[in-house]
Amino acid sequence: MQVVILAGGFGTRLSEYTSEIPKPMVKIGGKPILFHIMSHYASYGFRDFIVLLGYKSEVVIDYFSNLKLRGSDISIDFTSGEIQIHNSIDIDWKVTLVNSGEESMTGGRLLYAKKYLADSRFMLTYGDGLSDINVTNLLDFHYSHKKMATVTAVRPVARFGELEIVDNSCMVKSFTEKPHASQGWINGGFFVFENEFIGEIDNHLTVLEQKPMESVAQSENLVAYLHDGFWQCMDTKRDLDYLNSIYSKGPPWNIKR
Repeated sequence: MQVVILAGGFGTRLSEYTSEIPKPMVKIGGKPILFHIMSHYASYGFRDFIVLLGYKSEVVIDYFSNLKLRGSDISIDFTSGEIQIHNSIDIDWKVTLVNSGEESMTGGRLLYAKKYLADSRFMLTYGDGLSDINVTNLLDFHYSHKKMATVTAVRPVARFGELEIVDNSCMVKSFTEKPHASQGWINGGFFVFENEFIGEIDNHLTVLEQKPMESVAQSENLVAYLHDGFWQCMDTKRDLDYLNSIYSKGPPWNIKR
């Protein structure tokens, strides 16, 4: 099954980095967050990727075009022009890089993937979020419910420590440093879709999270896989620093090193 990754946005809230590179190429532990996301899927056996590009697409294309060379020792014979690659990085992925336009919205980008989708269903996620989600369990959940779409619901870590205060008093009942947010579940990406879902998308300006998802929800064709483990998006410098601090201690997500 193929994995589609949305990697074309402008990343304006990380402008100190994204003025030069697209957000999925911002590094955690020396590797782009996009590489981490793909490594996690690959660890579950899913190695066929369609990456939907837009803003600064050339940076992503250059990275994957030269990934084997950059991760290997090479010998260059300038007389013959022969190049030998030694100790090549061990990656058995297939990566299709699709330029879906700088101005396309999330749903519109998916339209560009349609002609490259080979199976009756596919997975999709955002190029700026990491999780320790068990992809096998997610797929089993999708299969068992027999719906057009599955979205992974997560509970984000609160930005600050949470206080529980006794009603009508100033007494603090509990203080929890950065617990899961109490406001409930949010869209964490890591979708599974049947191919017919693409028919819900009108054009390149369609926002995935609006009409298409609302439509399948209203027709009772959308189910939520509840993931109560690690999940973190990378929207701001603070998020990036947090992910790098986690990586330095051993990331909960799976990654090729």
